[in-house]
Amino acid sequence: MSQAPKTALVILAFFAIYVIWGSTYLLNKIAVTELPPFMLASIRFTTAGVLIFIICKVLGKKISITRRQFLNTVIAGFLFLAFGNGVAVWALKYVDSGFAALELSAQPLVVLILMRILDGKKIKPMSMVGVGLGIIGIYLLVSQKTITSQDNSVIGMIMLFACLLSWAYGSLFVSKANLPANYFVNTGYQMLTSGFLLFIGSFLFGEEWSSPLSWTAPTQYSLILLILFGSIVAFTAFNYLLQVVSPEKVATSSYVNPIIALILGWYFLDEQITFQSGIAALVLLTGVYFINTSKSLAIPSRFRRNKKIIPRPRI
Repeated sequence: MSQAPKTALVILAFFAIYVIWGSTYLLNKIAVTELPPFMLASIRFTTAGVLIFIICKVLGKKISITRRQFLNTVIAGFLFLAFGNGVAVWALKYVDSGFAALELSAQPLVVLILMRILDGKKIKPMSMVGVGLGIIGIYLLVSQKTITSQDNSVIGMIMLFACLLSWAYGSLFVSKANLPANYFVNTGYQMLTSGFLLFIGSFLFGEEWSSPLSWTAPTQYSLILLILFGSIVAFTAFNYLLQVVSPEKVATSSYVNPIIALILGWYFLDEQITFQSGIAALVLLTGVYFINTSKSLAIPSRFRRNKKIIPRPRI
């Protein structure tokens, strides 16, 4: 591939992980106002998983995996998608999409703390600065009276924090687990199995399913965009970038996604961006930057296998 097309492809890929992933908060917020959360997530991931396997067959990719790999994809799918995503979408019933994006951006902070607790990983001085800033940013974010006074907002915050824990532990799990070598196949199994788990959860919670033909147009478009772009295009772009640029550059999406989510939520849903939220975002994302920099956090080789970076919550 010549330099010009490759450069254009890299730019398009960054646009995908910056803007498309940043927009998923808005799209989920639109859809969950009409649809039950587990039903919404189940349809999204099951459909995306099936489409991924169809694409794999067309491309001649081998999709057979071992029993251990299948079990590990089920566990990873539960931690990242069934619980980590399903509950986060549920939380959007109670909090703004921009708020959710900011709270979930603290995931590297939680990963670092879990690495210390579970693996005895020493936290370096610059990472300690990031942890401190992250804690301050989270406090500034969740302590606003304009937010805590909203109905069930505290429940939404707690649900998002539970998702943070699930994603953080899942990040540590996949760094050590035996998973399919092909990222696309790995994702297909995670999405398909998590879609099934979410279907069971939807049934247990008594959610009422409805035909897509009865949904409003914004909900229909939101789910289509979540499946095709949020689940397939952006993830493909993410893995492509991991092969052609440094993981640290790919990780910059952690700082851009919440900003995109805040802007889109404000523009399309009239979500309020307070001065305190702006300060919280600045402090929190600065803390995430300190934690993500290679100099401040020397991640062991097992956490960077095949140039893989610790995944972030994408809802």
